[in-house]
Amino acid sequence: MIKNLYITIIAIAAAVLLFAAFINQSSEPMQSNKDLIKFSHSLHSELVECADCHSKVAESISLNDRLLPNHDNCVDCHDVDDDNECATCHIDDNYEPLMQKHSDLIYNHKIHNILGMNCIDCHKGLDKVDYSFESSEVIPSMEICAACHNEVKIATNACESCHISTFSLLPQTHRNVDYTRSHKFQAWEVNANCMMCHDNTTCQDCHVSTTGITEMNLPDDFYPPYQPSNSIDGAKQQALLKVHGDFNYRYSHGIDAKGKTSECQTCHQKETFCVNCHQSEERDFAMAGIVPSSHLVDNFMAIGVGSGGGEHATLARRDIEQCVSCHDVQGADPTCITCHLDTDGIKGTNPKTHSSNYMSGEEGDWHENQGSICYNCHTSASPQSSQTSGFCNYCHGL
Repeated sequence: MIKNLYITIIAIAAAVLLFAAFINQSSEPMQSNKDLIKFSHSLHSELVECADCHSKVAESISLNDRLLPNHDNCVDCHDVDDDNECATCHIDDNYEPLMQKHSDLIYNHKIHNILGMNCIDCHKGLDKVDYSFESSEVIPSMEICAACHNEVKIATNACESCHISTFSLLPQTHRNVDYTRSHKFQAWEVNANCMMCHDNTTCQDCHVSTTGITEMNLPDDFYPPYQPSNSIDGAKQQALLKVHGDFNYRYSHGIDAKGKTSECQTCHQKETFCVNCHQSEERDFAMAGIVPSSHLVDNFMAIGVGSGGGEHATLARRDIEQCVSCHDVQGADPTCITCHLDTDGIKGTNPKTHSSNYMSGEEGDWHENQGSICYNCHTSASPQSSQTSGFCNYCHGL
């Protein structure tokens, strides 16, 4: 009986392999524009502008418009009427039009062109390849789109504003059978970008009771990793896993936080969670006397123009995120402006954070974004600023 079963399994496997081989042989290989024409984006990028070839892009309102160049675009540089020159571009007398892939995205090149966007803002790496598909960045990633589509600058980040169907947006990494169990390992990674699509409410769909268990940080709250603890949330029973298995984690968590092995704020809200233990009547924990040993060294905070700021300035330049993890967690104005306050707008009269000519040659976001991090400390830019005041005059003052 078992022998017959083995024979049946082997026969089925052989049939599947033979069928796959037949399909592979009978199917024509995938064709690309590399089979139709000789072309180099790298070479052309040194000689012409993108719009010289892709002339219809500036007025295009759909990605399915015909945006690839044709003979009319080539005629300015190439002699398309000379039959002897055809082989310069065409391969094996193949004169089929270039193939353009269908897109399921909503995109309006015309609007983005009016807003002053450049081709290379989205389509990167074409100056280093021949054919566009050879560049991994020719199709912009969501990270590139999010530079503007982030609800902060000028554009919405609603999925349906760009995606015709949101059904197929699930990344390949999310398609594993056990992803509900293994997703935490990706969330722990330093470069995890879960917030690209998810917000805190996404986690709470399953992890509703987590906050209730961990808020007090009591010894009974700590469970070894991968050993579930049952919790009743209304009529729903959940199996909760604790990621912090160390019974002494209450006292050692600072090591992980400083080492950035994971992002604490993925699960914990620092404005409410940390203050359960790190309480302060002032605006930050340092005012309550809770400071790391690095803050106790001599000359930690040197005050005065030309002093260099002491050790605190060194630590801030090295990793200012560590400063923010304790300072200003209760939402007050930045602690830094206690000293770093520019009251007159004149260079050199107040403690400086940046070196001379800092970012003076860059087109930073402070030019158009009133929510720029620069304005956490600097006087807001204003066209009415006098010669000796205002943020603009640091670079543009007379």
